[in-house]
Amino acid sequence: EYTAIAQRYWIEAGVSHKIDLRIAPAADTLAELIAGGVAGTFDFAFIDADKRGYRQYYEQVLQLLRPGGLEAIDNVLWSGRVADPEVSNRRTEAIRSFNRFLHEDHRISLSLLPLADGLTLALKRF
Repeated sequence: EYTAIAQRYWIEAGVSHKIDLRIAPAADTLAELIAGGVAGTFDFAFIDADKRGYRQYYEQVLQLLRPGGLEAIDNVLWSGRVADPEVSNRRTEAIRSFNRFLHEDHRISLSLLPLADGLTLALKRF
């Protein structure tokens, strides 16, 4: 139902030919794209998925991005729970760990926007 709504707007905007909608587990879809020979060709990717899978998705998307490509990652502040040392659960810890990893990753230029649940912008350097 949601995809039908989205597809109407893609058509209206004249961009439906640029969108490849895939409904499947994210890691499988990303692996198929990499195996299909499109690594290094993407300009932009947006990640908003299960939090414990973020690092795997990030690595796969990084392979798909061209140098100078941008990866946007949603929910990196997790309604402020990531910044609250009193909060400790699997999802929050997964995001904290992921944020630390990104901070130390020299393959990207990093910016975390404190909007809503937090949005990370990772620009692939090389």
